[in-house]
Amino acid sequence: QVQLVESGGGLVQAGGSLRLSCVASGRTFTWFHIGWFRQAPGKEREFVAAISWRDYSTYYTNSVRGRFTISRDNAKNTVYLEMNNLKPEDTAVYYCAATINTQDPPATSTGYGYWGQGTQVTVSS
Repeated sequence: QVQLVESGGGLVQAGGSLRLSCVASGRTFTWFHIGWFRQAPGKEREFVAAISWRDYSTYYTNSVRGRFTISRDNAKNTVYLEMNNLKPEDTAVYYCAATINTQDPPATSTGYGYWGQGTQVTVSS
């Protein structure tokens, strides 16, 4: 078992920045791929970014590449999502998720077995 807790969400103007954190507890964090997903009202949960435990490879959906950066600090059991140049369409609840059962981090929510409770990000225009 691993427990995930997100923080860092809030209200920001378009063009602003936020840094989300996902703190893990329970099983050894080092061996988990970690992904960030988001869900806007009335929409399906979508993949945002992921980071591998093996070599720290990172993956991004096209709409955030170049604006968002995912990183991890295994000593702190924490994964970060640095979000810059935020846009109103980035408004959503952001979730972090963990999986240990795949070669590479999945880009689908079904590939993750552990989820946090989510943190709201609201970007005003």
